[in-house]
Amino acid sequence: MSDQNPYGQNPYGQQQPGYGYPQGAPQQQPGYGYPQGGPYPPPPGAYTGDPNAPYGYDPYGRPYSEKSKVTAGVLQLLLGSLGVGRFYTGHTGIALGQLFTCGGCGIWALIDGIILLAGNDQTDAQGRVLRG
Repeated sequence: MSDQNPYGQNPYGQQQPGYGYPQGAPQQQPGYGYPQGGPYPPPPGAYTGDPNAPYGYDPYGRPYSEKSKVTAGVLQLLLGSLGVGRFYTGHTGIALGQLFTCGGCGIWALIDGIILLAGNDQTDAQGRVLRG
């Protein structure tokens, strides 16, 4: 038996090009590794500096609004008969309807406040998703 490792060598003892251990420091391939901003993306709702979506994007790629769904829901529960929660989100048509009907005698305002708090796809007047 031979004392030499037969892997990566031809029968004549010379190493073939492209086989064996790499020589020198490993080269990092473009497109691999951590993104430039650090190892993790910014948290949802954090300011990203993007003028089209200053508060980032949701997991489906829709931009976040500067308005909060918790604020809209609490305003709707407390002052829903005046349509304040919907005025806050920019939905003036719904807000005026709630204002003129006293929030549907309170029932419409209560249900709308619960939907604003519990719903995942609530948007402002520009179609941006309300932040949690």
